[in-house]
Amino acid sequence: MAMGDEKVKNEAMEIMGLFQVLPRLVVFDLDYTLWPFYCECRSKREMPSMYPHAKGILHALRDKGVDMAIASRSPSRDIAETFIDKLGIKSMFVAQEIFSSWSHKTEHFKKIQQKTRVPYESMLFFDDEDRNTETVSKMGVTSILVNNGVTLGALRQGLTQFSQGPTSTKRDRKK
Repeated sequence: MAMGDEKVKNEAMEIMGLFQVLPRLVVFDLDYTLWPFYCECRSKREMPSMYPHAKGILHALRDKGVDMAIASRSPSRDIAETFIDKLGIKSMFVAQEIFSSWSHKTEHFKKIQQKTRVPYESMLFFDDEDRNTETVSKMGVTSILVNNGVTLGALRQGLTQFSQGPTSTKRDRKK
């Protein structure tokens, strides 16, 4: 990991240390959330890069033992999967739902829930489109809108919202 990623990772670990209850699963969109482009506009031969904070945050979540998944409506699954592989982050995700859909990701989350058995209330979701975060939050998932990729600020906001969300009373407090 590059030095910048290491620094972000350490900060993310500190942020997570402030919260008693962490999500059991953190779900990320890809385009304009983990990386600054649309997959379908790129070639598989290219070497993709992620947003500056993304890699450090992924590594911190992994070190904390928090599972991660992907929910992307990209029409070019093959390019997305190639890029995930090239970036060396493939093994970090317990589920990768990458398919085009008009359902604003409800189908993606149903599949993720079936695969992981994690209740929606125990999930945290990052996406750059408000119609996705609005729709998914109605399922009980704490959903955070990012406007310049996932950042330490977005992580802090997500964990804060998760810990005090309307569903926190129902949430399983056992660690």
